[in-house]
Amino acid sequence: MRLVSRVLLLAVTMLLFAGCATNYYNVPRETYEKKVRILGVAPILLDGDSDIRHPERGEIIRIVREANRKNERELVDILKETGEYAAVRFLDEEPEMLYSTLLQRRERRDDAGVVYNKYFYKPEELRRLVARHNVDAVMLVNVSGVTMLEKVYSNTLTSYLEENYNNLIMTAQILDGDATLLWEYPNFRQKIITYGKLFDLQYADFEEARANLTDQVRVKYKSVAGIGRAFTRTEGSSVKSSKQVSSLYNTQFQSMASLLHYFRNPFAEKRVEKKPEVAQAPAVNEYAPRQAAASGSVPPPTLPLPPPPEATQKAAPLAAAPAIQPAKREFEPVSPAGSAPSDVQLIREPEYK
Repeated sequence: MRLVSRVLLLAVTMLLFAGCATNYYNVPRETYEKKVRILGVAPILLDGDSDIRHPERGEIIRIVREANRKNERELVDILKETGEYAAVRFLDEEPEMLYSTLLQRRERRDDAGVVYNKYFYKPEELRRLVARHNVDAVMLVNVSGVTMLEKVYSNTLTSYLEENYNNLIMTAQILDGDATLLWEYPNFRQKIITYGKLFDLQYADFEEARANLTDQVRVKYKSVAGIGRAFTRTEGSSVKSSKQVSSLYNTQFQSMASLLHYFRNPFAEKRVEKKPEVAQAPAVNEYAPRQAAASGSVPPPTLPLPPPPEATQKAAPLAAAPAIQPAKREFEPVSPAGSAPSDVQLIREPEYK
């Protein structure tokens, strides 16, 4: 049983590593890393001409614009925290003017069951924007309205209503100066595609139907006051604990950041090999033999080492010097008593009695 548990745990871990290592970019990961070292993040744009059907549409646009300005720099801080870029810069541009200058066209898309608005921008204007701020690529985030068919359940999950609902969504793209699409959100390179809406402008009133004992559930728009409260509800920033950020925007930013952070397997990192230390030869003391002779001690035997150049130069003149002959003495020394040299005759004096 324990073996089965370990195998399952290992399988889940390997799947997690494989999922985290997925390349979410439209180009090879290595190409993106070399190409985009400095990323510019434009102010969050608002497509006011998109499918926003709320009866008080002007108020909804005002609420969204204010929320964009208050929360857009949080995305910059989150991207800096990933450590994927050498620098992340906020592009100080007027959002309405920037949007009207860059936009080429908008398309309503339904890809892999995900309904969203995809934006196409003018290449020459993108090139000017990238060059003006001296960045490698620019990230454009857009809030827009879209109507989609959804199945909405009641609070008790006992009933649902499948109908067209009007929502606000957030999309994003990273493009270089040549208008090459390097990354996009929603992202279709995930193994399991997930994409959450920014905000639901409508809801199904199951409570009204239950109170009136009817199966006819009406779809209603949320009030302006309720929408305003939803956009101003805040939570602690994931980067700076003292900073407050909109809960709606923070959810979107975290989803984007998870697709912009590349997992690096710590077990695959190259280890730095230590070079073997080279044994240092001991210093040769040219005076050691003389000191040993003077003290009467004999040094222990050592491996022969080549003498240093200085020692050779100093020893050469000593070896070439002639031997000193002892000076001749005028008188021979007296031998000790009882001994005589072979070439000397000893004359004994007569004894007197």
